[in-house]
Amino acid sequence: MFVKLQLDTSCFYVLCSTKTSPSSNIGASASVSVSSLEKKIETQTLLNNSNSERVKRLSKVHNHSKFDKPNGAVHEHELKKQSFQQKPHREHSSNTWVDARIGNERRTGDNSAVCTNGKVQTKCSTKWARYGGCIPSMLQALDTVKDLDEALKPWAENLSNKERSIILKEQSSWERALEIFEWFKRQGCHELNVIHYNIMLRTLGKARKWSCVQSLWDEMNVKGIVPINSTYGTLIDVCSKGGLKEEAVCWLERMNERGMEPDEVTMGIVVQMYKKAGEFQKAEEFFKKWSSRESLRHGEDTKTMIGKVENGSHVNGSLSSYTYNTLIDTYGKAGQLKEASETFAQMLREGIVPTTVTFNTMIHIYGNNDQLAEVDSLIKKMEELHCPPDTRTYNILIFLHAKNDKISMASRYFWKMKEGNLEPDIVSYRTLLYAYSIRRMVCEAEELISEMDGGGLEIDEYTQSALTRMYIEAGMLEKSWLWFRRFHLAGDMSSEGYSANIDGYGERGHVLEAERAFICCQEGKKLTVLVFNVMVKAYGMGRNYDKACNLFDSMTSHGAVPDKCSYNSLIQILAGADLPHMAKRYLRKMQEAGLVSDCIPYCAVISSYVKLGQLEMAEEVYKDMIRFNVEPDVVVYGVLINAFADVGNVKQAQSYFDAMESAGLPPNAVIYNSLIKLYTKVGYLKEAQETYKLLRSLEASPDVYTSNCMIDLYSERSMVRQAAEIFEIMKKKGDANEFTYAMMLIMYKRNGRFEEATWIAKQMRESGLISDLLSYNNVLGLYAVDGRFKDVIGTFKDMVNAAVQPDDFTFKSLGAVLMKCGVPKRAVNKLELTRKKNAQSGLQAWMSTLSSVIGECDDDYNNA
Repeated sequence: MFVKLQLDTSCFYVLCSTKTSPSSNIGASASVSVSSLEKKIETQTLLNNSNSERVKRLSKVHNHSKFDKPNGAVHEHELKKQSFQQKPHREHSSNTWVDARIGNERRTGDNSAVCTNGKVQTKCSTKWARYGGCIPSMLQALDTVKDLDEALKPWAENLSNKERSIILKEQSSWERALEIFEWFKRQGCHELNVIHYNIMLRTLGKARKWSCVQSLWDEMNVKGIVPINSTYGTLIDVCSKGGLKEEAVCWLERMNERGMEPDEVTMGIVVQMYKKAGEFQKAEEFFKKWSSRESLRHGEDTKTMIGKVENGSHVNGSLSSYTYNTLIDTYGKAGQLKEASETFAQMLREGIVPTTVTFNTMIHIYGNNDQLAEVDSLIKKMEELHCPPDTRTYNILIFLHAKNDKISMASRYFWKMKEGNLEPDIVSYRTLLYAYSIRRMVCEAEELISEMDGGGLEIDEYTQSALTRMYIEAGMLEKSWLWFRRFHLAGDMSSEGYSANIDGYGERGHVLEAERAFICCQEGKKLTVLVFNVMVKAYGMGRNYDKACNLFDSMTSHGAVPDKCSYNSLIQILAGADLPHMAKRYLRKMQEAGLVSDCIPYCAVISSYVKLGQLEMAEEVYKDMIRFNVEPDVVVYGVLINAFADVGNVKQAQSYFDAMESAGLPPNAVIYNSLIKLYTKVGYLKEAQETYKLLRSLEASPDVYTSNCMIDLYSERSMVRQAAEIFEIMKKKGDANEFTYAMMLIMYKRNGRFEEATWIAKQMRESGLISDLLSYNNVLGLYAVDGRFKDVIGTFKDMVNAAVQPDDFTFKSLGAVLMKCGVPKRAVNKLELTRKKNAQSGLQAWMSTLSSVIGECDDDYNNA
């Protein structure tokens, strides 16, 4: 059971943010990354000024050293010579993330700063106006004036620590930020503290300038700049996001070695690191250990703390919504729905207000686990808390409902998003458009396309090919071609896009359109191996085998070399078309090209020869495979064993079975079934019994055909008890079919056990298991021998009503019944003559005579 969402809204002292989260791919949970609110760094050309060469030199530091030694010494001679003036009152924050500090400064502004250049102030961009004071003017000057001395001249003597922090953080280019950082260091009056170094470590790390990061760290050690919690958090974060997970772990270990406990934000970064690497258990363990230490540090009762940690709950009510969001997302990605639900409930109990990001994450987790009722509950709670859904919320809802085939609800959320004054983004349109396309909802799809075109939104190749398929499957071939041609003429379609469209036509047998699309691809000079492969496949689907071979043979002339997929596809096509001799030719070419890595193509050709009954050719291909050191698998052996079992060749079947065991391949149910079929056919009772015993020892049960074979084998030898045992097992499993019952009936009848035989016949009639001529004849024959004349006439009527045509054996049993009732043989022969002259009138004569005679016969028995 999962935690029910019972919210006490009176405990929430802060209203959640109304900001709209940036849209992202709905295939993942809502992002809760620290850097998600920061501007994306764009690498720009190094500024051409007096300081550019100094920046270039620094950016090349350690370009030959591996970034794996956090405590390494300074390796750049130039860096050692640079002066750094330390002041006694540095700006420290052991528990606060630099991003959060600057964020607070942005919100409060700095109206105490005196602007010494009013003209610059009036011209500055409004994008920095939120800072207030002279900061917007400084940033505008740095954005427009390349020379730093000139740009910062009005404020050079009185820049505060906060102003330096904001200036560094607001640079969109790591080169420019580094250049300014170096300028600050050259100015003797400017103090640079650990916060400024943190900003530069983040900037350079995000740009993946690892040698510069290492140099900056070394400089901190040389200059005595003591790293704080957020310094390590920054290094762990940038390394993790930069793909250097081992280096990130190294920084965490270094932090532990210095006896520094991660604060909440650093803990969240480490959890994010493990989550990104898919190591969810490590993420949970790290959080639990951190929580335990925090609880002890805050003096919480140890037993209570352990219980909360073991339940996945948080032990410190002061955790932020960001931390809760991170943990919920981690549990969600790990598939631990219960833990995610409990964490969310704990968040509510602690009075931490859920944000839109929190709800998005929970909605996505519940939706991915097909719990749409919980999703609806979350939506209602968002409304109660006045927490407005954002574009991502609606994108998740559209995706989840479309995935669960609730397309009307998906559409409704799309229009509800618009009604809420939220602009659907490209993800919104693409998600719903794809959902419409696979359901052939042409009108709805075209309406969305019109909106996208009007809004200038690009339709990606994946969606474009899905819509091509939609038109094809809706029988609108001309529209599909016009749709494809629109993107072809735009000139932006890739080889993958052409392949998807060709495949769409080919899979539905529209070979002509597939050819036209292939020619368009050729005209656009986008031919690749993939394009050839799908066109060959299209020819195969259309049974144009010669064209498939010709196109394959022409690949090299167009600069495309056939790959493993090319050969496999063509060989499978030809083998499946009963053309093993052609498939064998391409199999040899594939072998010569060194592209055979398994026995799959050989198996296809062998199976094709077996299907045609050409067992000698099948064995020849098998020998080729062995000669080229390609190891057969159990499927290959199974095909050959079954082939020789069908023709009753025990010697060959056994030889391949022995070869399989010698190769260390364990027999499977298919192999055993084939052997039992063979042993039944040639009457090898002992071998069949032993094999059937082995088959029953497997997890897979014997199939119906194999069990019937064993019953047949026992029946012929009047081994009633053994046959009955298998019959009872089949009945319990519901596997017994008409043939099973018929064999048991014949066996009981042959052994004079009419009571059991009659019971079987009754079961067959009541269960509707008499459908073919053989079964009717067996039941009629039993009733005739046992003197059950009314059952004879009843079964015969069922037979006629079921439109099963009686044969000579049927009328032989019926004639025997008439003669038992005293009808002369001459009269029976006359009925037979009538039937042979006219089947319909003869059948009526038989029916009339049987009804009359059997009724009188039963009356005589009753009067006797």
